[in-house]
Amino acid sequence: MLSGSGLVVFLLMLTSRAHCMAQPCVCMALPHSGLQVNCSSLRLTELPHLPSDTVELHVQDNQLTTVSPGLFDRLVSLKKVSLSGNPFRCDCRIQYLRNWLLKNMAAVSKEPTCASPSSVAQRRITELSDDFFSSCAQTSCTGGAYNAVIGLTLLCLIVILMWSLRLAKKSAFTLNINKGQAGLKADSLRSQRPKHSSRPSGMLGVGGNSEYLTWTVDQQRPLINMEILPEVLDVLHKKHNIKIKAS
Repeated sequence: MLSGSGLVVFLLMLTSRAHCMAQPCVCMALPHSGLQVNCSSLRLTELPHLPSDTVELHVQDNQLTTVSPGLFDRLVSLKKVSLSGNPFRCDCRIQYLRNWLLKNMAAVSKEPTCASPSSVAQRRITELSDDFFSSCAQTSCTGGAYNAVIGLTLLCLIVILMWSLRLAKKSAFTLNINKGQAGLKADSLRSQRPKHSSRPSGMLGVGGNSEYLTWTVDQQRPLINMEILPEVLDVLHKKHNIKIKAS
């Protein structure tokens, strides 16, 4: 027998365990076991968070159409469950409950049935075959893979487009030559590297940029014959992607 203090401790323990997190369900502590959770006839459309030490669960005569995947998996002590009297809709979302029922038939007091769609109405959920859910798995896998491929393809296209625009912006530019500056040395255009300056030097300007390009002109060398200037411009355009406009 329990002493007075031991009885008080035992009653306090039962009271604390009877405090139910599954509102508005009613919980009652069972001797030497866990909790009995009664959620029947409450017009519930979904189950609340259930205590992990639930041993008995009564949710019959509610408005449940499905059970969230994984809801019963953490209730490792569950030994009795009542699910009948709910308008379960037997589509892809009912697959979890069907699989759980097949593995825990001993804990089910009365098997729940399908209320809709009409093709399976009044059939027990456990009677649904694997073929009934075959399209669900196919749609889920195919849809996920398709979305992943499309997303990756679009990302690659965006990267390629941005890289192409950046490359084109760097490699293509236009030079404007005034008539008074048309006497550039041929060797100067072919071999001299441009020198960058922050201000115009009066020689060549790069179109669309704040910098200007200048070439060092050797006064001892003969100037370009204007008759071959079109040929020089053509070479610069084809081999170096440099467009030159004479003004």
